[in-house]
Amino acid sequence: MINRILIVKSIRKLLTPKALALKLLMIVLSLFMVPARAANWAHIENQAKEQTVYFYAWGGHPRANDYIQWAGREIKRLHNVNLVHVKVGDISEAVTIILSEKSSERHSQGRVDLLWVNGENFAALKRADLLYGPFTDQLPNDSLVDKRLPVDIDFATPVDGLEAPWGVGQMVMMFDRAVTPQVPTSASELLQYAKKHPGRISYPQPPQFHGVTFLKQLLSELVEDTQALQKPVDAIDFDKVTEPLWRYLDQLHKVGWYSGRRFPQSDQHMMQLLDDRELHMAISFNPAEAAAAVNRGNLAHSVSSHAFQQGALTNIHFLAIPYNSSAKEGAQVVINFLMSPQAQQRKADLAVWGDPPVLQSSLLDVSPEATARFDVIPEPHFSWHGALANGWLKRYGYQ
Repeated sequence: MINRILIVKSIRKLLTPKALALKLLMIVLSLFMVPARAANWAHIENQAKEQTVYFYAWGGHPRANDYIQWAGREIKRLHNVNLVHVKVGDISEAVTIILSEKSSERHSQGRVDLLWVNGENFAALKRADLLYGPFTDQLPNDSLVDKRLPVDIDFATPVDGLEAPWGVGQMVMMFDRAVTPQVPTSASELLQYAKKHPGRISYPQPPQFHGVTFLKQLLSELVEDTQALQKPVDAIDFDKVTEPLWRYLDQLHKVGWYSGRRFPQSDQHMMQLLDDRELHMAISFNPAEAAAAVNRGNLAHSVSSHAFQQGALTNIHFLAIPYNSSAKEGAQVVINFLMSPQAQQRKADLAVWGDPPVLQSSLLDVSPEATARFDVIPEPHFSWHGALANGWLKRYGYQ
């Protein structure tokens, strides 16, 4: 028999309508979860106790690092699981470790228990059968995910339950309305703006991630057949498909920052140049980044994020478990916590990280800026990233 008095008392403690809805939903889920699934999750939680999870994740984002430290403290307090953030410059470092362990037949007790993975590396791990799972359907918080987001596909590779969604990325451009009252709404308009304002437009130098992402954003508008981008590059005529992009960049570089002889080294470098008004545009893969930077006092209040009218290149960033993880249960408990409303709401807080959540918006109480979304342009097949980087270096990599 359900103790109705306890339920009523717990509801009275709630402060906001959204919190009330969330609490009621969690109560319903706990009451009606399929018994076998609930028992299985309880077993996973029990096995996870005192496990140490080595979480390999990019360490170049101070606010993300601080957030992971907070999550580690909460996971220890709530679940008695130890989370160790192993900071890497690129997640390919973790992939190399997993590959070398498989080659040496270390099929258990691997060094990597959990990784923050991108589309290209996920595809490589999946092809080599180096991932544990499928596991996402047994995470209680998976039912709270906004399934309207592209959470089932990662750079044209089906997820198949082998990684769990953590946050949303969209390629956006930041402009200062005090400097640029009329923001360009297309690649063509951006080029015309650059011609009218010589030396004020640029992008991060490939193969840096944001630089290549900018190339993909441009190509998605300039290409004649967008479906070609969903195919592996070796299945199409790469030179023919990308010819409009190189023609566009030839024109942009002539009127760009340092006449295309120099490029910003990162998205953060561009933000500083924007704040100094040396550049009129910065690039981010986080639609909430401008609002978060304004909130921290790093950018003027007149700066905001924008996407082209066609839409913004969009993907989900995921969490995955290697096949030889020494703490598979602990890794699942960590992922489930990171997908919880508590953790997703804190991650979305502009004063904490400002990384967009993957949960249904009705479950969260965050600012509109933190949940801003632009129309979605799907990521090209993962093979395009390296091919575009190599193509750019071949043509312009003399710096």
